[in-house]
Amino acid sequence: DDVELGSGCTIDRGAIGDTVIANGARLDNQVHVAHNVEIGQHTAIAGQVGFSGSTKVGARCQFGGQVAISGHLDICDDVGLMGRATVTNNITKPGIYSSGILPLETSVLHNKNAVRFRQLDKMARTLKKLEKKVFGSSDS
Repeated sequence: DDVELGSGCTIDRGAIGDTVIANGARLDNQVHVAHNVEIGQHTAIAGQVGFSGSTKVGARCQFGGQVAISGHLDICDDVGLMGRATVTNNITKPGIYSSGILPLETSVLHNKNAVRFRQLDKMARTLKKLEKKVFGSSDS
């Protein structure tokens, strides 16, 4: 009931269970909903979002454009995904999530930088401590 679909949306029929789009959901243009996906009540999904099969999305979620969601995942209620976010694990805590900020580069370089990026905050704190030891203070 009260579901709105933009142009060019693709909704696959269920293979094992049903594909469900709950009451009040809004799907913008060119959203792909794979088999057995469940989208919760009053969830808003911007254009070019792709759901892989058997993913369950909670109520009142908001997804920006070009979000990619891997299959067989659970996303809890009240989750916001910034545009181009890539979801590869379950999301169990409400909140706003983002990814996809690294520019296009070779896979080898991307993999090295992705590992380093996850450690960036810890490295910055370590650097600040070292600056204090060596120079007595730091500017930032």
